[in-house]
Amino acid sequence: MTDLLRLILPAYFILFFGVTFVWKIIAVSRRTGKSPLVIPKDDSVYSLIGSYFKILVFALFMYVLVFAIFPACYDSFLPISGLDNFVAKYIGLGLLSFSLVWTIIAQDNMRSSLRIGIDKKTKTALITKGLFSVSRNPIYLGLLFALTGLILTTPNALTLLFLILGYVLIQIHIRLEEEFLTNEHGQKNIDYRQKVRRLI
Repeated sequence: MTDLLRLILPAYFILFFGVTFVWKIIAVSRRTGKSPLVIPKDDSVYSLIGSYFKILVFALFMYVLVFAIFPACYDSFLPISGLDNFVAKYIGLGLLSFSLVWTIIAQDNMRSSLRIGIDKKTKTALITKGLFSVSRNPIYLGLLFALTGLILTTPNALTLLFLILGYVLIQIHIRLEEEFLTNEHGQKNIDYRQKVRRLI
């Protein structure tokens, strides 16, 4: 199973970020004539959180590559033996697969309103349909599914740290977005927040 995971995990995260970020950025840019990547490069909180996200994604890629190329290093990541079993690994693989499909559907629900970061220059529609009718932040929820799948497939202190840091960064960014969306859409967003849960 470990040898199989050494192939699956790098391929999965290349596919996940390739489809849900790179390809989506290109698709929305072509459709709207404007890049949906709007993370500022200044000293704002938005920029800081964006930088931390980039570091987290880079560290995650480095982890799966080291896991794939140097399997003997795995013990250095402090394995969590209580989670290291076939049932957890298969559940983890299921979550990874579900996460990819879920995130792609959520991004398709956003269509031209998709933004990576907070776009203060262009007013976009408030999306409340599709997966956004069951979660106000289904894309972030999909990322959390992926991080949970990672820790179940390779349970150790580092993947646990990825999950904790990812959760904290997502919670901070969600609150920044909620404040922004309330300023942009007023009562409509307040009503939406009362009807639909933040994550699930």
